Amino acid sequence: MDKIAKDVGDIQSRLIDHRPVIQGEIRYFVREFEEKRGFRESRLLDNLNKMVVETNEQMLPKCSEHMHQHLFEALTRLEAANHMSQRIQQRALEAQQSTQLQVTIDRQKEDWDEFLKEQQRLKEEVDEEHAKAVGRLSVMYSEMKKDLAKFSRF
Repeated sequence: MDKIAKDVGDIQSRLIDHRPVIQGEIRYFVREFEEKRGFRESRLLDNLNKMVVETNEQMLPKCSEHMHQHLFEALTRLEAANHMSQRIQQRALEAQQSTQLQVTIDRQKEDWDEFLKEQQRLKEEVDEEHAKAVGRLSVMYSEMKKDLAKFSRF
């Protein structure tokens, strides 16, 4: 019975207790990375850490300063370009309004000339009608004068 209990204990420790296997894997991992590779990964990680620290302490402030300086210059240039484009738009609008004003003035001059021609034509018609009326009245008065002269002889 002792042998069976011992065998069952060995089987149980092999099936359920994984500590010896895990410890063996840990030893293998440590030996692989520390002993065989000669701390190569550790040195690489240290070098990377130094590069990151150097970048954060030296390069990042320089880059930030450089970026702010150039962004300020770009902003200044953009504001100047925006101001110039607004002036160009204003001048174009003024030119368009000036052109429209000139077209309106020209149209008004044409309308005024046409109005004066129409007035001249109407004046000529009135003068012609007046001349005809004066002629008719002259004829009528001369006939009346003749008639009056006839009656005054009697």
